[in-house]
Amino acid sequence: MKLNELRDNPGARHKSKRVGRGPGSGKGRTAGRGNKGQKSRSGVAIKGFEGGQMPLYRRLPKRGFNNIFAKRYQVVNLGRLQTAIDAGKLDAGKPIGEAELVASGVVRRARDGVRLLAQGELTAKVEITVAGASAGAVAAVEAAGGSVTVTVAKEVKAEEADKEADK
Repeated sequence: MKLNELRDNPGARHKSKRVGRGPGSGKGRTAGRGNKGQKSRSGVAIKGFEGGQMPLYRRLPKRGFNNIFAKRYQVVNLGRLQTAIDAGKLDAGKPIGEAELVASGVVRRARDGVRLLAQGELTAKVEITVAGASAGAVAAVEAAGGSVTVTVAKEVKAEEADKEADK
């Protein structure tokens, strides 16, 4: 194949309809927009407008708020971890951290950290370091002979200790 032979697939490009070019075209005069009014003109966007009536989004009460400081953790269940170990994507003999979980494809991205949850069963003895873990997950890993190191909880406790020291 040569560069001068490159073509689009048949039907991939459609010719745009030439509107407003006289009565013989079939799309003359109003160009298929009907008759008069705001919508027949260009530059119109009337999305939430209800004809002057108070729009629905303003009639309903405001409720709740979005915490912009909230941490967004990526969740990993024990069952998913065991599946990755069985498939050979993770080595149970080596320490497992967030970087290893991303590299093995267990999680796509770490976000603000990985949180370990207790759903599923873990049989392998693993040493895992994560940002957070549920009590059930920690108990399950320790029951299998492994250990869990939680990083974020330590930071929070350290901040609390600093505040206590300042008093």
